[in-house]
Amino acid sequence: MKRELAGGRVLFLGSFPKEVPVLGMPEVAVAGRSNVGKSSCLNRLVGVRQAARVSSTPGRTQAINLFQVQERYILADLPGYGFARVPEAVQQGWQALVEGYLAGDRDLRLVLLLIDPRREAGGMDAELLWSLREARLPVLVVATKLDKLSRQKGRSALARLARDYHLSRGELMGFSALKGDGLDELKKAIDARVKARK
Repeated sequence: MKRELAGGRVLFLGSFPKEVPVLGMPEVAVAGRSNVGKSSCLNRLVGVRQAARVSSTPGRTQAINLFQVQERYILADLPGYGFARVPEAVQQGWQALVEGYLAGDRDLRLVLLLIDPRREAGGMDAELLWSLREARLPVLVVATKLDKLSRQKGRSALARLARDYHLSRGELMGFSALKGDGLDELKKAIDARVKARK
């Protein structure tokens, strides 16, 4: 069910638990652990407080939610991984849905991989990053929740992420949904990808 948000600047296109439609527009996907702050990041990006539902219970997103932003690109909110308290079979279903989306014949310009910089590198974050690189998909690692760290610890955490994940300067960005730090830079990175020729 389509729903207009932000005076029509953002259009919620629906939740898709199985097949995700190809809409003929550039797409940007948002991926990450269940408790990394995906919904808060997405809400900041589109400028709508409740575009994506923020919950204290990890794993609320159980389908791929699509938003059309300013009639320019599609923002895809992918199900989180890791902490969701759901049966393993459901988790596997989400994984198959996400893998099918990422491998599909779509105009996917960028994958935002959200990572909590307070966590040690590795695990599912590393696996997804490796898979994205193997598939030659453009990825930007977004270190969320920087407001929970001092400025010095935030810089150290970003340096550690860059080292541990072998990220170049343009592949890593700090972000705080609470304070808006990094929001302009993130929007510019998305705009550059959306405008770029394939």
